[in-house]
Amino acid sequence: MLTVDYDRLDLRPGMRVLDLGCGFGRHAFEALRRGADVVACDMALPELGTVIDTAAAMIDAGELSHHRLSSAVAGDATRLPFRDASFDRIIASEVMEHVGDDHAAMAELTRVLAPGGIVAVTVPAELPEKICWRLSNEYHAPAVDGGHVRIYAHDDLQELMTHTGLTPFTSHRAHALHSAYWWLRCTVGPQNDRHLLVRPYTRLLEWDIMKQPRLTRTAERLLDPVLGKSLVQYARKPEPVSTGAADVAA
Repeated sequence: MLTVDYDRLDLRPGMRVLDLGCGFGRHAFEALRRGADVVACDMALPELGTVIDTAAAMIDAGELSHHRLSSAVAGDATRLPFRDASFDRIIASEVMEHVGDDHAAMAELTRVLAPGGIVAVTVPAELPEKICWRLSNEYHAPAVDGGHVRIYAHDDLQELMTHTGLTPFTSHRAHALHSAYWWLRCTVGPQNDRHLLVRPYTRLLEWDIMKQPRLTRTAERLLDPVLGKSLVQYARKPEPVSTGAADVAA
């Protein structure tokens, strides 16, 4: 299940990609399939281990070239262990809402992104997230260790990017069917994933992810602009302004 649109990200073979907060690697694997060199980064070591094992299995199955997963790195979003301008593209999916100092994290993303590079940042969309917070205090921090610490309006995310020198240029919403799922979870208790109403919805989403039937794809496409659970914002790091010979002579 992808949140980022790789066409809007303009991902091309041979690009170096950072998947920050990679989780179990859904975005990393798609970038690998498209021929990118990927660094998967997360604070959770078990998830990183799964990413490494899955990538190895994909290489053994002939789905990937062995050189494309450059590394899997444990790292803090506010102190990334990478050199300046290391990546052509960055994906930070569902990360910023967990980070206490999101200004520091965005500044780090900007630092390690190459001039002319593009970053895709996804966060929970404002309206669905506000409903979740109202329905249950157990959905977010401080009740949940490592849970969501803030709600982003679209303008908030764009301002955060602009403040660190990025130029936002397009956005969209994704996963409308997941909004109602989490409203249901919050109503019965976010940890109660075995509730008799939750289980059939979970199976529906799993079926949708695996089969991607036309009916649900069409429903999400129509509902995403209003009810999409995730907001995806793309931004570019400007190229340095070159100084021409005439300017130097002057």
